[in-house]
Amino acid sequence: MQIYKILNNNAAVVRDESGQEKIVMGKGISFQKKTGAGIDPSVIDKTFLLSAKDANDKFRTLIRDIPMEHVAVGEEIIVKAKEELGKDLNDMIYISLIDHVHTSIIRFLDGITVKNVLLWDIRRFYKDEYAIGLWALAHIKKQIKIELPEDEAGFIALHLANARMDTSVMQNMYEITKVMQEVLNIVKYFFHVEFQEEDVYFYRFITHLKFFAKRLVERRNCL
Repeated sequence: MQIYKILNNNAAVVRDESGQEKIVMGKGISFQKKTGAGIDPSVIDKTFLLSAKDANDKFRTLIRDIPMEHVAVGEEIIVKAKEELGKDLNDMIYISLIDHVHTSIIRFLDGITVKNVLLWDIRRFYKDEYAIGLWALAHIKKQIKIELPEDEAGFIALHLANARMDTSVMQNMYEITKVMQEVLNIVKYFFHVEFQEEDVYFYRFITHLKFFAKRLVERRNCL
């Protein structure tokens, strides 16, 4: 396995025996090495192979300036999400989520917290993703030794929901969530019903509502 391009001391683009390009990470993996040098597979901690070229190019740029520990913990959250959600996630999750994890850690260390005004609705509408978000906070605490606020579990959940629904931009997820909130309120007060949020019928309704809101938001943004 040879280095095709050095990204930083801990990351490089390599070409394997078949000529396929991959991004690899490991402590000091590229230190004092040049293009064309070989890499011992035993020193590789993480390997990334993103099929979408746009995602691959953006990921290369992203990890140049992000600590390896932040990239690693972000990737581990994505692995957990893929295991638990049982669906493929858009490759752009590697850019959006890892960048968010890094930013939230730096922001927290600088004493800055951001309130997630949609947190209550995120808990209701994206329960599976929110559960991963809570797991992510515990994992970050274990690996990075900082305790992020619960608001960040909501932000992580939205990134995962965005990747599952394959929307074009993250801002759409905020708009989709607001549309869902508004529709639920209309149904609740027009029909005078109280939702049983643990009921399977509510879950099915929410699932249909997500895709209705997605189509509505994306069509409106195209006008």
